[in-house]
Amino acid sequence: MTHHLGDPTPTSGAAARPDGLQPHDLHPDDAQNLPPENPPPADPVSRWTLSRKVTIWSILVPLVAVFAGALFSASSGAAQGTDLRSAASGLADVIRDETRRGEIRANEVGRLQGEVDQLTQARKDRDELVEGIVTVTERYAPAAGTTSVQGPGLSVSLTDSPLRGDAIPPGLTVDDLVVHQQDVQGVVNALWRGGAEAMMIQDQRIISTSAVRCVGNTLILQGRVYSPPFVITAIGDPDRLQRALDNDPTVQTYREYVPVTGLGYAVERKKNIEAPPYAGSISLQHATPLRGPDAGR
Repeated sequence: MTHHLGDPTPTSGAAARPDGLQPHDLHPDDAQNLPPENPPPADPVSRWTLSRKVTIWSILVPLVAVFAGALFSASSGAAQGTDLRSAASGLADVIRDETRRGEIRANEVGRLQGEVDQLTQARKDRDELVEGIVTVTERYAPAAGTTSVQGPGLSVSLTDSPLRGDAIPPGLTVDDLVVHQQDVQGVVNALWRGGAEAMMIQDQRIISTSAVRCVGNTLILQGRVYSPPFVITAIGDPDRLQRALDNDPTVQTYREYVPVTGLGYAVERKKNIEAPPYAGSISLQHATPLRGPDAGR
């Protein structure tokens, strides 16, 4: 084998190998074992198959990102700046939260009303106009229910039946074992009709425009929630109040269910009842002319 000194000169038309060897420098047997100088291009089908596998993930990832973005956008639009997952886990929690909020606001209203009364009393001694308004207000305050009242009367207690669901008498349902809104309202209307001078439900003073609402077996009154027994107390002539209860159709229907279902109904005469001033709004928003035998009374 002949060796050349110095830099080899590539043969015209042949590309130089990266290892510096020329085809004439190798033995024929060694030349067969070398990789080809210019390998053939890869199979386009194989390259397309590999590219296709990568493309599937490259498509799925953006799709997932777009879907997640759409969810975030929908949640933001639905929330409108509020918390979608409230701390209240159910209706009972919502009612308790609203009750606490109502008590806080009632205390604030009482404080502000006290300030208004103090300023009014201080001003009326120096202003005849204010003094005249205060005089008229005090004259109609008892009828509006904004003053405390004390006197004899009746106390009516309504409570749910103690029967369980498997002990319901034939022909009745679970709905017949609880005190409903119309039962409480029936007693209230009967006592007003019997000449009640003042009335309370539980510990709250009510007036003729007070709304009685029940949710399930709970009573919602002026932003506060009560559970049975529901106690309605009225100040007035006890005999007249009792007759009004006995003659009221709604109360009579309720009393018919008492021995069958075990609903609670109790009337107690009281020699002295103290009713606090009404603390709610006295503004009348809706009214319907009274027609029938009670019109004009």
